[in-house]
Amino acid sequence: MAAPFVDTARITVRSGNGGNGAVSFHREKYVANGGPDGGDGGRGGNIVIVVNDHMSTLMDFRYKRKYTALNGADGSGKRCTGKDGEDLVLRVPRGTIIRDAETQEIIKDMSDDQPFILCRGGRGGWGNQHFATPTRQVPRFAKAGLPGESRDVILELKLLADVGLVGFPNVGKSTLLSVVSRAQPKIANYHFTTLFPNLGVVFVEEGVSFVMADIPGIIEGAADGAGLGHDFLRHIDRCRLLIHVVDVSGCEGRDPVEDFDAINAELAQYSPELASRKMLVAANKVDIMSDPALLERLRAHVEAQGLELLEISAAAHQGTRELVLRAAQELAQLPPVAVYEPTYVPRQPDVDTSGEVNIQEFDGTWVVDAPWLQRLIANVNFGDYESRNWFDKMLRQSGLFDRLEDLGIKDGDIVSMYDLEFEYQR
Repeated sequence: MAAPFVDTARITVRSGNGGNGAVSFHREKYVANGGPDGGDGGRGGNIVIVVNDHMSTLMDFRYKRKYTALNGADGSGKRCTGKDGEDLVLRVPRGTIIRDAETQEIIKDMSDDQPFILCRGGRGGWGNQHFATPTRQVPRFAKAGLPGESRDVILELKLLADVGLVGFPNVGKSTLLSVVSRAQPKIANYHFTTLFPNLGVVFVEEGVSFVMADIPGIIEGAADGAGLGHDFLRHIDRCRLLIHVVDVSGCEGRDPVEDFDAINAELAQYSPELASRKMLVAANKVDIMSDPALLERLRAHVEAQGLELLEISAAAHQGTRELVLRAAQELAQLPPVAVYEPTYVPRQPDVDTSGEVNIQEFDGTWVVDAPWLQRLIANVNFGDYESRNWFDKMLRQSGLFDRLEDLGIKDGDIVSMYDLEFEYQR
């Protein structure tokens, strides 16, 4: 039994925490007063997303939903830095979109070959070697590592195909794909034979080829969730060209014009932009057509909308080569496959600064520790001016500076917060 096709998954990811810095002093038989030599903690492991072209579904994420990278190791004596936590690499099919689960904004479109760091590991804490000064030669403190990032994301697969085959079930889309490419989709004479999208590479001539996707049959109401089309309409979002396959044989007593209009209405309801995309119409099963008037009615209806109709019989290999050549000509004039630009804008988190704060003074250095301060620093990009301003604002609003002044801090004194040090200025 074939594995089910999975094209969406919600997962929780967390990068590793940074290791703690060490408090250590150099000890050697003939070396007096060796001084502090506590090493730094290692960096926590990142969560890294990479593309794997051998994957076609998100099946790997169906049962396992939580992924955590390794923590960094603590520092040790002799200035030894702790080992960095190993990155956790998650592999996804090409074309997977990563969305923020809360806002639905796009974080990254995994359509290229570049690895993407979804969550960065926490920085390792400084060992006491960093805190030695001429007046404080025996620092008996170090810094804890910063926590890693955690977030909920939705993985959504949108196939990367140039041409998408659309139409009602059992109109011959799978047969057409099998004829013009080496794909081997399941073909049978009943509705909903195709239960998941199939891809095939269509070779036109030397140096010219394109990818065609057979999308499971769409029915009326698909955009509202009816049938299989609702689940797979997303897979034609990237297609540059649509080939609308219509059964004109009359074998099932269907009206080709009504079928054509019904499918287009579903496409428009799902996405008006998709409905306006370039389309060719393939009138299929002309070799077993019982009433030629059905074909002529469809031709007149299609051409009145400015579309081109081509007569084919996929089963008899009739007109399929002409259809492929015409598709290649259209693709040569169309823009490349769409790549979704990120819409996610990192927002400063809500950090509760009302918790306890531990302040100690060592020869003009004020060491500040607080659980909320650890979370605050982990979310600051110190290379960004606005992020630094937000950090300063949060410290002032917390009352930390007022408390330091009450304890006697002076201009020029050093304030030490985890792996961050700065001179205090009123």
